[in-house]
Amino acid sequence: MFRTMLILLVFGACMSAPLLASAQNGLGNIADSVDRLDRNFDAADRSHDGLLSKDEAEAGHVPFIAKNFDAIDTSKRGLVSKDDVHAYIRHLLMHGQPASASSGK
Repeated sequence: MFRTMLILLVFGACMSAPLLASAQNGLGNIADSVDRLDRNFDAADRSHDGLLSKDEAEAGHVPFIAKNFDAIDTSKRGLVSKDDVHAYIRHLLMHGQPASASSGK
């Protein structure tokens, strides 16, 4: 559900007549990237608690999370959830700042 909300938010932000076709193409790429990031998050979550430490992110091949960990961890608890990661992605998209690291494969 959260992923659907993220996709709808991105679509709404990209909605303009001249850019509609490119926004739809970009939306598919964003959805694919979020899906891949979610799968990599799950694989990196060694304790299966739905949270990643920075060490888990680095060892688990999720460079986007590892590189942006401090910005994603807004509560400064040393752990991030998928919801935290999705909120960070929304923040980047809303402010027009592209993510600087790949989401990993």
